[in-house]
Amino acid sequence: MANQRVCIARPGLPDGPMGEAAEPSPSCPVEITLAALRGRWTTLVIRELLRGDRTFSELRRILPRLSDKVLSERLAHLADVGVVDRHRLSGWPPRVRYSLTPRGRSLGPVLQALWDWGRDSRVGP
Repeated sequence: MANQRVCIARPGLPDGPMGEAAEPSPSCPVEITLAALRGRWTTLVIRELLRGDRTFSELRRILPRLSDKVLSERLAHLADVGVVDRHRLSGWPPRVRYSLTPRGRSLGPVLQALWDWGRDSRVGP
């Protein structure tokens, strides 16, 4: 019987050549995910959109400490990376409704995993 090499994937260790990278790369799936989630407030904006479509005003009301400027930046970034869709509503004044794309909705379990890890890793009271 010939020697056979058996590859057993270990949790947390990516399978394939990218999992052997010696330095961060913008094409790395982990780096892509972290880039999509970058910036303070981004995860909270995604959380609210996971609960349902929202207008800018609704997001501002739900997250009152978030400035208009930062909210605009986060929504534009999330749209650029394919996480959020913008739907212009008819009428005056012009309004836009934001919703998660299928790619954006797939971040739900990612955020849950981050929450679980943080909850289980807390130090102190």
